[in-house]
Amino acid sequence: MNLITADYVYTPKGFVENCTIAYSDKIEAVDTLQVLSEKYPDADIHYAGKNSVLYPGFINTHVHLEFSANTTTLKYGTFMSWLDSVIEHRNDLLQECDNELMLSKIEEMLHSGVTTFGAISSFGAELEACMQASQRVVFFNELIGSSAAYADALYNDFLERVKASQHCTENDRITPAVAIHSPYSVHPVILQRAVQVAKQNNLPLSAHFLESQAERNWLEDGNGEFKPFFEKYFNTSTPITTIREFMHAFDTYPTHFTHCVQANEEELAYLSSKGHSIAHCPRSNRLLGCGRLAIEKVRELGIPFSVATDGLSSNWSLNIFDELRAALMMHHAGPLEQLSTLLIRSVTSDAANILGLNVGSIEAGKESDFTVITLPNTPSSIDDIAVQTIIHTQKASEVYIAGKKIV
Repeated sequence: MNLITADYVYTPKGFVENCTIAYSDKIEAVDTLQVLSEKYPDADIHYAGKNSVLYPGFINTHVHLEFSANTTTLKYGTFMSWLDSVIEHRNDLLQECDNELMLSKIEEMLHSGVTTFGAISSFGAELEACMQASQRVVFFNELIGSSAAYADALYNDFLERVKASQHCTENDRITPAVAIHSPYSVHPVILQRAVQVAKQNNLPLSAHFLESQAERNWLEDGNGEFKPFFEKYFNTSTPITTIREFMHAFDTYPTHFTHCVQANEEELAYLSSKGHSIAHCPRSNRLLGCGRLAIEKVRELGIPFSVATDGLSSNWSLNIFDELRAALMMHHAGPLEQLSTLLIRSVTSDAANILGLNVGSIEAGKESDFTVITLPNTPSSIDDIAVQTIIHTQKASEVYIAGKKIV
């Protein structure tokens, strides 16, 4: 048994001062040091240090590792200019992205306190690196393919990748999952089959949805900037589905929709009615000129959301604190303290609930995944801790996974 004490602990009831956690691989109890040291007299006791804040391990629900070689290659500013640059440079970037590089980016997440991440995998190449990671990984096998002629072959490849992730029995921290690339890139027939795979196997399910105005224009009336793109690369001028048809494909299974920047109020209300959630990637949305997710409307409709980094094809780091700071600046209209607390929750308990994992909160029975950060000075008020954490933290001071100190 181990005891860890911090000046402040983030619990389901908010921040608590001078609190102690008794833990092994799971959290056994949360109480004062005096009570727990009497209950567990032989336990090892660790104090995290002055101005320390102990959080549940942070969760990055949506990250692409396959383009981790990108720095200045891809073009930002608009979604279509970025997409064209991805098509042009994807093969070179994929070849440059080996296990060593991916593991270095996984380590970057770890040092920012991320103890769980959702890896979106188009080809399965990340699986080996994810199996070597210290963190828990929800491995989203992504289905992509809009051509009816190749749909079966692409679906069969997708199934093989799902099976490969299911067979990672030697690593109990890998959770197999299913991802749908987007409404414009997955044929409706294989989309329905993939949703059934997730449902029948009780796997987490994710889908990109309404990221850009170009996507919305294409799905609504077959026009806009996507029209020449599809004519050039896919010899078609007709979208394969509509916004409504795509949403209905997920009616029977809760799905983590990524972006939703261009979703209108009616569509957001529909997602809410079906128990879905949203992955919010503010830096990616800004770099690709997609706009701002109206999280005030998301909250009003009761839609759970997570803050996630997306991948390095549309970001400059996988540091979760960088993403939280971006969200804090982007959503400038609401009260700062309230927003900061909401953002912390979005990468802890809300993210855990979305992914269906027994992590994300400091309470008995949860997995012992902790992130300790150290504030530069003592906060003037306990109400300021979430704000001060987001604006002042670059790296975690300590990271624990399943009760073992990793950082």
